[in-house]
Amino acid sequence: MTRSLSSASSLCAALLGVSASSLCTVLLSMAASDAMAQQRDGVVPGELIVEPPTLLSLGFEWYIEGDRNRNSEVGVRYRKRGDANWREGLPLLRLNGERTVLWETLDYTAPNMFAGSLFNLEAGTEYEIRFELTDADGVTGEAAQLVEARTRSEPMPYAGGRVFHVYPPGHEGGKQAPAFMGLLAAYYTEAIGGDWSRASPPRVRAGDTLLVHEGVYKDDRTNYSHEILSDFATCCGTPWDGTYYLTQSGTEDRPIAIKAAGDGEVVFDGDGNDVLFNVMGADHLYFEGITFRNTTTAIEAGRKGIAGARGLTVKHSRFEDVGVAIHSDYSGSGNFYIADNVMIGRHDPDSLFGWFGAPWTELPEFETRRRLRSYYAVAVYGSGHVIAHNRISGFHDGIDHATYGMPDGYPDTSRDRMPVSIDIYNNDVGNVHDNCFEADGAMHNIRIFNNRCFNAATGAMSPQPIFGGPAYFVRNVVYNGVFGPLKVHGDPAGILVYQNTYVGEVSQLTPASNVHFRNNLILGQGVREAVFAIDTYTNYSSSDYNGFLPNPGSGFAYQWNSPPPGQTPDYQSERETRQFSTLPEYAAATGQDRHSREIDFSVFRDVSQPDFSDPTRLADPDDFDFRLRARSAAVDTGVELPTITDGFTGNAPDLGAYELGSRRPHYGPRPAAR
Repeated sequence: MTRSLSSASSLCAALLGVSASSLCTVLLSMAASDAMAQQRDGVVPGELIVEPPTLLSLGFEWYIEGDRNRNSEVGVRYRKRGDANWREGLPLLRLNGERTVLWETLDYTAPNMFAGSLFNLEAGTEYEIRFELTDADGVTGEAAQLVEARTRSEPMPYAGGRVFHVYPPGHEGGKQAPAFMGLLAAYYTEAIGGDWSRASPPRVRAGDTLLVHEGVYKDDRTNYSHEILSDFATCCGTPWDGTYYLTQSGTEDRPIAIKAAGDGEVVFDGDGNDVLFNVMGADHLYFEGITFRNTTTAIEAGRKGIAGARGLTVKHSRFEDVGVAIHSDYSGSGNFYIADNVMIGRHDPDSLFGWFGAPWTELPEFETRRRLRSYYAVAVYGSGHVIAHNRISGFHDGIDHATYGMPDGYPDTSRDRMPVSIDIYNNDVGNVHDNCFEADGAMHNIRIFNNRCFNAATGAMSPQPIFGGPAYFVRNVVYNGVFGPLKVHGDPAGILVYQNTYVGEVSQLTPASNVHFRNNLILGQGVREAVFAIDTYTNYSSSDYNGFLPNPGSGFAYQWNSPPPGQTPDYQSERETRQFSTLPEYAAATGQDRHSREIDFSVFRDVSQPDFSDPTRLADPDDFDFRLRARSAAVDTGVELPTITDGFTGNAPDLGAYELGSRRPHYGPRPAAR
């Protein structure tokens, strides 16, 4: 190494001049030191990052050098600020070198780091978090870090702002002052149509609330004469495309609120237009209690590479007869709060149909019914988003993190463009053409938990791809999805599958890296041979403490494909294919699932295998009870997962989404506060 440095230093000096010789030696020594740090077994801690908070979770990244043998760990403890006692959190996930490669579109390598989340926190609360880095080969630097972080509070209208009253065209009766005919007349100083539609400056400012009164707000957007004063009553002052362009921003504490006044249903009807509300140019807008209908995209909040909003809130609203409810795939979008809404797409509400593969291709109506009538209910990209307690049906996809492609500027993606720290929870999604939930394109700490997915035509949950991870799938219930509960595609890395109830076989379309299963119930539904078939690039992927129901009469029940033992992943060589008929045979040969067990549908109070004799038949969630039977094989047989299994009631955590004796999650919208 000394001879190499000397030769390189001489060459550097020859190129830059003799006077630069000392500088060359210093720079090359620093580079060599850095390279040696990355190659050694001991660990050097680097920067610790607190990601944008959500209401119930906090995400963290800790970058390191060294630890070539991957034996370092980061333990996590936390407490509310002011509390005396510390609580244990999930350890951070170790990342280093996992590759995500697909066609000529993706080529990502995970950095040398740890990442992970704290779950089930309280909104609007200060926490202290302590991280402890350990390594049997030694830690050079500060092994312990203490940080403070605050979870977000639910967005609310600002109580001290001005209030404007909005009425529909043709309104008769009294009005509360100040009163305006149509939304844009209140939002801007005038609602003039035609050529003047963009001329008026905003009236509203941060903290204002627009109370929208009962009625249907539908513009005659082809009537150019509505710019004439006598014709203002035709409605709304939207231009030719019928779109409400809202460009004035609020702030996090003082959003601009557009809220139903509470005197009856408020309907914005797009008259079949392309976009009903375009909010790409405004931050911290707040919608509550509104019905959006008859449009291709109800709320357009961002476009990749162009522009997008931050801090958008949509609560207790209804979307019907729409192609897309809410969309933003702008990387700078963040901190959306989309909660307690009902979203109904245009697909057949009385039957299920898919766009790809058997059994759908075998049905005579395939060419007609495979086509899109609605796309996704919600699709977002960015950081800090919360999508919770929504009820969704009749779309191609339910809730998506956008399949965006490589992170912007990779490998030097700026922090404000990283898709990290995203929560999707307590949603009730069903009758979808493709997937209920997609974590696609996220980097670190996307958390999909406490959701219910019934009737997914292609796959319930999609990590396609994940860049490094972790992507968490926790305490979800999946039923009547012919392709199974997970659609693993695009060489994702860093997938944590904890405490789920999955009726359907787990299999993969492409290999994955750094994937881990714990405390799940996975029950075969007679569609694929193996109930559990994993294909992984990494020998440190793992699975244990699960309950499996193999399909009777199958040639093999378990499959675990991975590199030969002791081989580091190269992401090119074929993995060894290993197939097993029994759980003991599989566990003994692979070292996986040594504490797992086989179960059947009798572990539940009232659940049976899906009937696919008519694949278009919809299963009704109210006909099933996924709570566990006392003393069943799924009770007290799991492993503790801090913040996930806290408060378990027996000798050990139970398997699956529901702990025996615990209250079932509330799926879908909660009652609006009065």
